[in-house]
Amino acid sequence: MTDFDQAAIKSKAAAAACGWNFIVLMSRQGKIRLSEFFSSYTESQKKRILRDIAADVLPRQAKMCNIIEKGEYKFVYRRYASLYFIVGAPVEMNELIVLEQIHLFVEALDGYFNSAVCELDLVFSLHKSLMILFEMFIGGMLCESNRREVLQQIVEAEQMVEQMTKPGEDTSSQLDDGLSFQEQFQLGRKPGARGPRGNR
Repeated sequence: MTDFDQAAIKSKAAAAACGWNFIVLMSRQGKIRLSEFFSSYTESQKKRILRDIAADVLPRQAKMCNIIEKGEYKFVYRRYASLYFIVGAPVEMNELIVLEQIHLFVEALDGYFNSAVCELDLVFSLHKSLMILFEMFIGGMLCESNRREVLQQIVEAEQMVEQMTKPGEDTSSQLDDGLSFQEQFQLGRKPGARGPRGNR
């Protein structure tokens, strides 16, 4: 193996250690309010991860450690009111950085919803929460840490949609385009279909 190949492997491993594998927002009752996987997982692996989160995180007491090691990754979580923000991070990643990144994401959500983010905000505005997440994180790596800049980009995107939309026209299909199958299911529509009822 050449020096170039070894350097490429090291840089790839270092990059992988800097980003999240996934993030899950779960209620105290175990209901998933938002989930996004930045690494490649099969559907069965995703289900196992969600089961592990419910089994390992939800029963924990407030004074317990916020880090749970799970082999190739670890759960790093913070609780805000009735919501758990759980991140799957590589074992090499600094847990304190992950905790600060979670708090940064929560602050951005609070700023957008003009109050402490709650379950209802995620239920009725899931696509907005995902827009904020994707504005801040690309491939699980934090790319924009300025909360004001993130919110400004979201506001500009909303204004662009309003300018392109006729008065009285339903904009939900335009706002939701580009979402993954999982996100479209969470919004109650058929994947690949437009409009709130899946009508083209």
